[in-house]
Amino acid sequence: MKLSDVNMSKEELISTAHKYLNESLMKRYDIVAEEGHDMYLVDADGTEYLDFIGGIAVNATGHCCEAVVNAIKDQAETLIHSSNYFYSIPQTMLAKIVCENIGMDKFQYQNSGAEANEAMIKLARKYGNDNFGPNRVKIITAYSSFHGRTLATLMATGQPDTAIQKGFGKAEDFGFKYAEFNNIESFRNACDEDTIAIMVEPVEAEGGVIPATKEFLQGLRDLCDEKNMLLLFDEVQTGWGRTGTLMSYMGYGVKPDVVSMAKALGGGMPIAAICASEKVMSTFGAGAHGTTFGGNPVCCAAAYAEVNEIIEKKLPDNAKEVGAYLMEKLKTLPRIKDVRGKGLLVGVEFEEDIAMQLKHDAGEKGLLFTVIKPNLIRMIPPLIVTKENCDKAVDILREVL
Repeated sequence: MKLSDVNMSKEELISTAHKYLNESLMKRYDIVAEEGHDMYLVDADGTEYLDFIGGIAVNATGHCCEAVVNAIKDQAETLIHSSNYFYSIPQTMLAKIVCENIGMDKFQYQNSGAEANEAMIKLARKYGNDNFGPNRVKIITAYSSFHGRTLATLMATGQPDTAIQKGFGKAEDFGFKYAEFNNIESFRNACDEDTIAIMVEPVEAEGGVIPATKEFLQGLRDLCDEKNMLLLFDEVQTGWGRTGTLMSYMGYGVKPDVVSMAKALGGGMPIAAICASEKVMSTFGAGAHGTTFGGNPVCCAAAYAEVNEIIEKKLPDNAKEVGAYLMEKLKTLPRIKDVRGKGLLVGVEFEEDIAMQLKHDAGEKGLLFTVIKPNLIRMIPPLIVTKENCDKAVDILREVL
């Protein structure tokens, strides 16, 4: 049976999903995502939704960007998978365009944001072990951070009292310690002789949409240089134009030793990577780290098309301009406590715990966004979003408020 032959009603499909899928992570919309184009997600019944989720910051060039779709089609007809025993044009050219445009030396493929952060953690720990001894493997991360759901990235996530971490162990047992975001002295005090790295997001996305200050990131760079530690930036969500520059660190003028990326990199296809200086990346010798699917030709072809679209259409500039416009419009809404963010990574904090109700009420009116906390929503639309799209989104929010 082909998937194109499946003939279920919307209700039947949702019922089948409930029967077979483990849905422990979150409550879904009652929407069957059937199509997508530009700024809109289309339900099985033909209803269009203005999408300010964007695949959770993935669809940077919009749903089904023509260049990305064509790249996937062309590559799938030529070579779908070969393994990393061989070179390929998509894999090589994507690494080249990324490194040359973000000022890094070496590129290593992964499959997801969590895997990229896991690789970054492994790289830092091995660098510490190889250069300073077996005890130099501790990493400091920030409270309210989010770095993934593998065991290492879970413990790097600074949310010890939440369901995200409970039941999986203690951070200190995995070599992690937490400090206060945007507080350089807190990070300095958390470091000891066994600390090898500091790992932060330039904007704490899942933690409440909290941008780092330039003074904080520069302070971390100085601290790492002073103590012979590595500075690691998790740019899984902030990378590739989201905050107004290709990588968020480029807008701060602070360069990390290693940076992770995923989400927007692939234009909807699963791909991730870490980039580092040649000195640091050379720590990963033969056998130290690997992946079966990382660098898959189809994913790389899609990502190469996506990166070119982001660069050629100057989508980071659009994110900066339209993001500022969106935040100013959101500030005119009633019951608002705070509007904050950077570029098109925007958080709206309300005076009451109404975020989940707003999510579903707005969904019924045709607007999609995510809930971060009981009183906080996050808007992460495709980087092609227009001011008119923002006006429509704010009008819907005003109505449901």
